[in-house]
Amino acid sequence: MMKSRDEILGALRDDPVFWDVIVIGGGATGLGAAVDSAARGYRTILLEQSDFSKGTSSRSTKLIHGGVRYLQQGNVRLVLEALRERGILLQNAPHLVHNLPFVVPNYDWWEGPFYGMGLKIYDMLSGRFGLGPSMHISREETLKRIPTLESGGLRGGIIYHDAQFDDARLAVNLAQTLADLGGTPVNYMQVTHLLKAKGGVDGVVARDMEGGGEIEIRGRVAVNATGVFTDAILRMDDPAIPDCVVPSQGVHIVLDKTFLPSESAIMVPHTADGRVLFAVPWHDRVVVGTTDTPVAKVSLEPRPLREEIDFLLTHAARYLTRDPSESDVLSTFAGLRPLVRTGNDLDTASLSREHAVQVSGSGLVTITGGKWTTYRKMGEDVINTAAEVAGLDARRPATDQLRIHGWLKHKADVYPRDVYGTDIVGLKKIASENPALGEPIHPKLFYQASEVIWSVRHEWARTVEDVLARRTRALFLDARASIEAAPAVARLMAEELGRDPSWEAEQVQKYLELAEGYLP
Repeated sequence: MMKSRDEILGALRDDPVFWDVIVIGGGATGLGAAVDSAARGYRTILLEQSDFSKGTSSRSTKLIHGGVRYLQQGNVRLVLEALRERGILLQNAPHLVHNLPFVVPNYDWWEGPFYGMGLKIYDMLSGRFGLGPSMHISREETLKRIPTLESGGLRGGIIYHDAQFDDARLAVNLAQTLADLGGTPVNYMQVTHLLKAKGGVDGVVARDMEGGGEIEIRGRVAVNATGVFTDAILRMDDPAIPDCVVPSQGVHIVLDKTFLPSESAIMVPHTADGRVLFAVPWHDRVVVGTTDTPVAKVSLEPRPLREEIDFLLTHAARYLTRDPSESDVLSTFAGLRPLVRTGNDLDTASLSREHAVQVSGSGLVTITGGKWTTYRKMGEDVINTAAEVAGLDARRPATDQLRIHGWLKHKADVYPRDVYGTDIVGLKKIASENPALGEPIHPKLFYQASEVIWSVRHEWARTVEDVLARRTRALFLDARASIEAAPAVARLMAEELGRDPSWEAEQVQKYLELAEGYLP
């Protein structure tokens, strides 16, 4: 059984452990590193300043992909790596990752042969990890697959295959996998200082963001896997170090499924800002994205710019028969990409999505860049380096065949609870003990009250936001409905956590203030 957060903190205070690896950051990169470390048998703790995947890692385009655009840029090595990792993730988390067909509509005579050739190369690079061959399809077949696609001037299309996932659910499952392996994931623990002995990092000071107080945590090596907050940790080590991360904002809008009533996604290879545009069916909604806007400051809650929303609405209108307006947007969310600085970095769209590992003079190991698709390889690479820095016993990486928590080859339940995999048994048990917990938390949301209870008991959910944004995806699917559901969620959580009515009221108010930022 998973230890609760309170039990974990009690052990950290009363029975301190000298860890082999301390991972700072609970997004995709940090979770991948911690799971890799624990899978090798190293004593591993992961510290996240907020909730697991609170930042960029819950705000992706929901795709596990090789990167058609990277192929266009000539970065074949990155595409090969990503395609291999895509295949591994499909094997290791089939309850969360699935094949998704994409249609590239062709409106100009040259688009068919040009993009068709590129996607055939994409197929070839996929090799044994391929999900299906790309092929040209007629105008009629294109409209059959995407009935709401703009038909004026349409010549046909190309179909190819990539994969889709639920990013925050995968993050939660990785935290559970870490615990299954004997590691310790802790959310709401912010690292405030690095501890040093003889000039080398040998631990951290972490603040309990929920209950207050600080804890010293000692270990052989610390891994900085904090994404867009990388520079803040680096400056704890060396205040004079220059920035190494260039943050770029990607924005998405979420529409009702009637805008794209299809099991296929749309991919437009080149938009006005040089990015690929996607319209992707996801959890009975449509996600349209994304932008690429350089930003000067990083935040746990980045906000979409007016021009970014307008850009997505304008481009969606070009390709859909029904032109979406601002009033049609159910939710809009922004994420910050931690791109690695190179040169003057004026064009973030052209910056590499590859990752880089570096070691400071004090032995702090830092990993920057990368993307969700390659999180496992990133974890493997950074732990290879961390083990060498710490002088740990050399042990073979073991995550390429590691089944992620909840692994289930064939779905145990129907959508949307299929994302729980084997955990669906425990979830159903909660609902069977109290029929009221089998009811939806809101008429427009398909999440049940039992999922709120489960997320508190088994997934370390501590706030209403944790439940509505990341354990369920209500905030991202319908921000207005999630606001209306917040009081009911707060009541369920308060009873489970032993909180009083003032906590409920405070949680509802905080969530209201947060969720309003997801409305255009």
